[in-house]
Amino acid sequence: MNSDRNQLLSRRACTFALPFAVALATLLCLAPSAVRAADHKGPPTATAANQYAAFDAHPDEHVSIAAEPCDDPKECPFFRLPYIQHGLLPVRVIITNDSDRALSLTDARLQFISANNDRIPAATEDDINRRLFTIKSAEGTKIPIIPITIHHPVDKKITEDDNEFGFKSTTVEPHSTLAGYLFYDIKGLDEPVLKGAQLYVKMIHTLDGTKELFSFTVSFDKWLEANPDAPSSRTRR
Repeated sequence: MNSDRNQLLSRRACTFALPFAVALATLLCLAPSAVRAADHKGPPTATAANQYAAFDAHPDEHVSIAAEPCDDPKECPFFRLPYIQHGLLPVRVIITNDSDRALSLTDARLQFISANNDRIPAATEDDINRRLFTIKSAEGTKIPIIPITIHHPVDKKITEDDNEFGFKSTTVEPHSTLAGYLFYDIKGLDEPVLKGAQLYVKMIHTLDGTKELFSFTVSFDKWLEANPDAPSSRTRR
């Protein structure tokens, strides 16, 4: 009798243990993916541009543009590469179109203008690649140290960041908001780089091409006022 009871308990234990083991194995397999997803969660969903600290609104055109820089790697940990540490400033540009006509960004120019009037266009993927992967990246390959840039294919992490966090479209639909990150090469600018600086946006057209919007000027001083403890509020030592 005891023998039969022991066998029954053993079978029940095995019956319970099998699905538990499968569930545990599945959970362990999914865990790394979950961690990776958390690492690259991304910024919060963009709200209307006039809800940000630094924006410029054109009431007659029913369009607003905001600029939200990230000068602290801890504030934008979703990027796959250390852009900020290499002198590249990520700026999230938010465009809200409250008009009844779609807008085109195909010809738009979005420039970082420093307090000293340095006009810096948004960096291309090639520009970013050159900044991050120069001769210093190849010092371990026994290449003679000479003052040239080693030309690499664009690193896939740069492309992945652009695909995930850049602008998904060049069209801003009516009554919608479009946002994306651009990068600006601020290395060598006088510090603090955001003080007195602006984001200047021009050549936005209606999608049908019949009208060009007036230029937008977004003052980064507004952002600094709202973020007094940000690294850009002080000169680095």
